[in-house]
Amino acid sequence: MRVTLLGTGTSSGVPAIACECAVCRSEDPRDRRTRPSILIDLGDDRQRPHGPPFAAGARYILVDTATDLRAQALAYGVRRVDAILFTHSHADHVLGLDDVRRFNAVQRHAIGCYGDARTIHDLRRMFSYIFDGKPRVGGWIPRLSLFEVGGAFSLGGVEVVPIPVMHGPRPILGYRLGSFAYLTDCNCIPDPSWPLLEGVRTLVLDALRDRPHTTHFSLDEALRVAERIAPERTYFTHICHELPHAATCARLPAGVELAYDGLVLEVS
Repeated sequence: MRVTLLGTGTSSGVPAIACECAVCRSEDPRDRRTRPSILIDLGDDRQRPHGPPFAAGARYILVDTATDLRAQALAYGVRRVDAILFTHSHADHVLGLDDVRRFNAVQRHAIGCYGDARTIHDLRRMFSYIFDGKPRVGGWIPRLSLFEVGGAFSLGGVEVVPIPVMHGPRPILGYRLGSFAYLTDCNCIPDPSWPLLEGVRTLVLDALRDRPHTTHFSLDEALRVAERIAPERTYFTHICHELPHAATCARLPAGVELAYDGLVLEVS
């Protein structure tokens, strides 16, 4: 399985608009962070799907449709999306949804979208023109099939395990596939979710900045979470402009580093 981190920034992205801080002016490409999303490739040994995207042959799984989805797809060669997992419905995680229509045009079938009840409700409301069933004259609209997640399910023959986490007062979802877990936009892992993370070897985890935040893990808090889960590799994401990539990685323990846009992880 291959995981590409399409975006690793916070909701405003890095560089931030009208900011002259050192990170926003940095020439290190790893300090340029678009809104958070990942693409999971289940592998070349799986047949390409010939039916609906929620069929057993699904290969390419997108997690969230970030605001920067079009730019990310062009930058990292995303040519196909067979299913979409949504962590939650905040703007930076869903506003790229309309760009999915290009994948519909190429693939010629609907794409399955999965999320919790609130997220599915919000998608129907925020993108009513997609889901209201009214005919549209001229132009494509995305063709999507919405599925409410109620527990573990299978995509492409791989079990997808939703991981309930807290994003401030709001419960949202992280996801685990095999030994890989993706937990963005969280500041608390509820007690029932810890057993779902046992045996994770590659972890991508929210770590916004050094200072505490009401809805995101700080760097120190994320380090404590990583220590408890004890994966072989931990990558921090949803990073704001207060954390320069090179300097921050230099002070992190072995096996832990900041992720960056375009990072590719090979996961057994």
